Amino acid sequence: MKLFRSKGFITSLASLASILVGVLLGYLLLIYFNSGSANKGIVNILTVGLSSKGKFAKVLYQAAPLVMTGLAVGFAFKTGLFNIGASGQYLMGAAFALYAGVVLNQPWYIALVGSVLGGAIWGAIPGLFKAFFNVNEVITSIMFNWIGLFAVNLWFANTPKMLANYWGASNADRTANLAAANAGSIIPKAGLDRLLSSPYMNISIIIAIIIALIIYVVLNKTTFGYELKACGYNRNASLYAGINAKKNIILAMLISGALAGLGGGLYYLSGVAQYTLEKVLQVMGFNGIPVALLATSNPVGIIFSALFISYIQVGGEALQPYYATEIIDIIIAVIIYLSAFALLMKAIIGKILQGRRSRKGGDIK
Repeated sequence: MKLFRSKGFITSLASLASILVGVLLGYLLLIYFNSGSANKGIVNILTVGLSSKGKFAKVLYQAAPLVMTGLAVGFAFKTGLFNIGASGQYLMGAAFALYAGVVLNQPWYIALVGSVLGGAIWGAIPGLFKAFFNVNEVITSIMFNWIGLFAVNLWFANTPKMLANYWGASNADRTANLAAANAGSIIPKAGLDRLLSSPYMNISIIIAIIIALIIYVVLNKTTFGYELKACGYNRNASLYAGINAKKNIILAMLISGALAGLGGGLYYLSGVAQYTLEKVLQVMGFNGIPVALLATSNPVGIIFSALFISYIQVGGEALQPYYATEIIDIIIAVIIYLSAFALLMKAIIGKILQGRRSRKGGDIK
């Protein structure tokens, strides 16, 4: 049947197979760490996300920034670039959004524009190094993750109004509570919080889905998207065809950074999360890599892979007190990153199907 030979079917089957492998290994780890609670643990991971409206709301809340960081990584992949700097771009987007909301007293939509600008700036810099000096974007984007982290901490630490203790709170290492600083900068809930009985719920997931659909159209239905992908597939051939490769590399990294930055804005303008001045990078940016890999960089697939990974994370939280927090992190990380083996699974499934077609052809002869 044509359906079983279609690219979409093979991609979906590869993603599903990767998820099953990840869940199976996660289950084996649960048995190893605590065999008496393994069955209950895997059931919690796979069911808690849908066990109540509040849990499902948290899945959607965490999925919104995951969609954006997944799109950031996936967009760069489609253009032949590996943007491993989504974490720094995410942080810079969050910083611009929070500064716009708290210090500049801007409404949420202006603050989100600020998050896009912050991420775009931080993404464009590795793009410039790649385009003009041929410096590998993996190296520069990793460096800018750490530069971004400490730059944001230094920026906020020297902006008294950004810190919680400026507003009377005792947490000197946290940013201001948006509800106290500027309630207008909180992303609207549009009644979704009442519908799902959860303070986590707002329109962030809707914004993320709309952006994903726009990116799909740009990549697959426009000349601009075709040029970006052409540069990714073969830079020399695209130059021969008259495409400005340098410009497209910079634009690809700029757009990728903007997407990651918007993810930071969506997360920290929710009115629930507060940025903490820490010396570790946010995992949200790095989790965009398995999100993109699981979806084979398809913008529509990224929506579903982000929902899956958020769902697994919410389920993992329910493993306490049966397992220590560190063990839970290991199990969830194993499930997430093995689920990202979709490209490998796709190649294996493709070879199997190709072998079956070859044997059938031989029989006909």
